[in-house]
Amino acid sequence: MSADLGYTIAAKLLDIQAIKLNLDSPFSWSSGWKSPIYCDNRLSLSFPETRTLIKDALASTIKEQYPDVEAIAGVATAGIPQGALVADALGVPFIYVRSKPKGHGMENMIEGKITEGQKVVVIEDLVSTGGSSLKAVEALRAVDMEVLGMAAIFTYGFNIADKNFTDADVSLVCLSNYNLLIEEALKRGYVSEDQIDSLKEWRESPDTWGK
Repeated sequence: MSADLGYTIAAKLLDIQAIKLNLDSPFSWSSGWKSPIYCDNRLSLSFPETRTLIKDALASTIKEQYPDVEAIAGVATAGIPQGALVADALGVPFIYVRSKPKGHGMENMIEGKITEGQKVVVIEDLVSTGGSSLKAVEALRAVDMEVLGMAAIFTYGFNIADKNFTDADVSLVCLSNYNLLIEEALKRGYVSEDQIDSLKEWRESPDTWGK
């Protein structure tokens, strides 16, 4: 991915406070990890300029990286609106994948028309360890759809995520990442120079950072 685009996306997410950085009062994740960063890319949907930038960037990236794409699949829940926007921009069908089968009616895990052999790109808003994202890939493969890869807005760049995607044989492209983010945050004054080492340490050992 273009570093210039990565910096631009990071700057937009910081400006609209979709990404917040706070080393003095770290955020708590459901995993129990303490984190200096909180990322909620769903906020981008409320800002037309940022929403359009992300939609166009994802669509362009998919056309370049996965030119044979025939459908877009969003990962519930945050990947659903982003995926629908991208599918519309590309003029291809859209489906979405639940975290678990619906508990009533048809009990679907995948919503939308399933076509065996269809080449699909999965859309995710944020990649941390990759666990929930790759469950969506498993569900699509289970119904004989061909997953070309995944495109996401942002990744923390954890080593465990790289391993998980490699083990699952899934290609991943992201518009921006944690390294570009902290560079942009420093340039814009969101963090100071003496905080950079701690921010880098968190990405390397998020399970022990702050303890």
